[in-house]
Amino acid sequence: MKDAAQLVGVDYRTIKLGIESGTIPTVQLGPRRMIPRAALLRVFGVDP
Repeated sequence: MKDAAQLVGVDYRTIKLGIESGTIPTVQLGPRRMIPRAALLRVFGVDP
């Protein structure tokens, strides 16, 4: 979450809340929850 927050320039709590609310999609890979980069950038309106 911290890497994702840094990528789009927001606080990590914003990412956490987005995941919990379903606004930011995630993929579960074993014990880790991953955020697809393209989806994250699209949610925040950042050009890749």
